[in-house]
Amino acid sequence: MRKLFIILLLVTSFTISNCSGQNEDDLRAENKNEKKVELTSQAKSTPKAEWIGFDEGLAKAAKEKKHMIVDFYTDWCHWCKVMDEKTFSETSINSKLVDRFITVRIDAENSSKTATYKGNTYTNIQLTQAFGVRGFPSLAFMDKDGEIITIVPGYVPPETFIYILDYVDQECYKKQMPFDEFMKKQGKCDDSESAKS
Repeated sequence: MRKLFIILLLVTSFTISNCSGQNEDDLRAENKNEKKVELTSQAKSTPKAEWIGFDEGLAKAAKEKKHMIVDFYTDWCHWCKVMDEKTFSETSINSKLVDRFITVRIDAENSSKTATYKGNTYTNIQLTQAFGVRGFPSLAFMDKDGEIITIVPGYVPPETFIYILDYVDQECYKKQMPFDEFMKKQGKCDDSESAKS
């Protein structure tokens, strides 16, 4: 299963940039399998995804039996802001975040806030290091039991991010399906299964 996570990481790294990386136009040009996503700003009638703390997120994920996304960011990170403006605020992505995920934010440079994970208490800086995060933004995807599924480093454009959400939500990683194959199948885990919309 670890091999699958590495494949997911490698595939997404082709379309992802960290804070010192490529611009958004270059990223879009590289991704030939972009899902057709209507890029719209946040609709007023749709509730905006609520980003909460790590401990609260773990408890909520277990209670609601949902996957968790942990957004490791810094205040100075340009691509973290672009991720907020372009990806998280896109209407269909925001709806999936609200309906299917628990969304957590960690200021990776804050040493005054703490979180408890697997019986240990960490500052945000220590938790970021424990997760192996080295660049920003980085997104950790976790299951309802608090186990790490994968970590995706760098900015992810909406056209790719929506696939990642569906891949995790449909638990295609448990079926050992490579992420690039999932994208080629337009968000289907197998031939008989349709992607959730």
